[in-house]
Amino acid sequence: MKATLLVNGYEYTASGNFRTTDLNKSVVRVGTELKTYLEKKGFNVTHNTTYHDYPAYSGSYSRSLETIQNLLSGKDTQIVIDLHRDAVGSSSNYAPTVKINDKYAAQMMFVIGTDGGGLEHPKWKQNLKTAVKFQEKANEMYPGLFRPIIIRNSRYNQHLTTGSCIIEVGATGNTLDQCILSMQCLANIFENVCK
Repeated sequence: MKATLLVNGYEYTASGNFRTTDLNKSVVRVGTELKTYLEKKGFNVTHNTTYHDYPAYSGSYSRSLETIQNLLSGKDTQIVIDLHRDAVGSSSNYAPTVKINDKYAAQMMFVIGTDGGGLEHPKWKQNLKTAVKFQEKANEMYPGLFRPIIIRNSRYNQHLTTGSCIIEVGATGNTLDQCILSMQCLANIFENVCK
């Protein structure tokens, strides 16, 4: 049974624990905002909104692998971002933020996969170098916007390019506005790193 919830001023129909399939009220909307900010800065962006983890997480990376391969086919893609909300908290009040000027932005975090789980992933060190480069610029421009990089023994489909990463934006308690402000900052960071 689906329930209508109100969290931090946003009403949504839950399709799981602090989750919704409403594209305007989920991390998909956050990705849409990032696309808009990046395109305004002259970047060519493809934003895929396919559900890979609903109704079940099991198999989500196998499903998303096919999507990414299709999107990369015949294109010169330099960066692939798998945008997530940090699901570490199961409480509606867990909301990592940082103050930027007079507003609060949701903190972000890079997650970089490796070959430590046994799957081939020779590009993981290059992915890590790319994340470090972005995080260093973020620390200059917006101190505290990024939490420390996490390195995992799973490859998360990051073996497909040398610019692949997961970026986790906020958590269960962050507002959509906080996450959108983070995307504006992230687009500014991209402009500075990639210009």
